[in-house]
Parts: sequence; structure tokens; C-alpha cells
Amino acid sequence: MSRDAVNAICRVLPGAEWSDPWGGGHDAWKVGGKLFAVIGAAGAAVAVKCASVDEAEHLMDLFGWRKAAYFHRSWVEMPLGTEADLLRHRLEASHATILAGLPRKVRTALEAGRDAAAPPGPGQA
Repeated sequence: MSRDAVNAICRVLPGAEWSDPWGGGHDAWKVGGKLFAVIGAAGAAVAVKCASVDEAEHLMDLFGWRKAAYFHRSWVEMPLGTEADLLRHRLEASHATILAGLPRKVRTALEAGRDAAAPPGPGQA
């Protein structure tokens, strides 16, 4: 799966917002101001949040993925070459994990689609 395909998946998730907070070509996806997916400037992998450290360790053991550099131990790094359905599932699960941790008022507004217009993602005007 390509960087563009990952961005296309993230772009349509409820409340998802794109940014490049560190400059240099990162694609950082947030919901409610919290990161749920990051593609580094090199673009070889996407970092996603897991529900727990145990889940992250299980995925690393199962698929040989690495812990995402510079992130908490509950984040894993998935190569962009990961099978498309699995990659989509993990992106959606990461988004849901972050969404579930947001305050109820924010979560309700995002789930209902009442959030402010998100800035366009990469390649959009």
C-alpha cells in the first residue's frame, strides 16, 4: 500500500485532520487534536496507536513489526507493504482507540460529523 493510499484511508475517518507538525514531509493524522497515524518523511512505514502495550507487543511478535520510534510503547510501525486489509484495519483501530479516549462531548461531536472543517490532507486544495 502506498503513502497516498494510507492518507486516503485516514482522510475519510470521522474528525480526521492532517498536518505536518515537524516539517520535512511528515503526514500526521489526528482526531480531536491527538495523533492516531504518522508517516515519516522517508515514507517506508506508518506508526499507529494500539489499545495497549500488550497489544503492540503481540503485533510485533506476530508480524515482526517494530516499536514506533519516538512514540510510547503502545505504538507500532507497520511497513507500507503490509497487506491492504490489515493496514486499513490497524488505521481504523488506531483512530477508534484515540477517539475512545477523548472527552465525551468532543467524541460525540466528532462521531456526529459536527466537527469544524478539517484542513485538506496532502495533495488536496
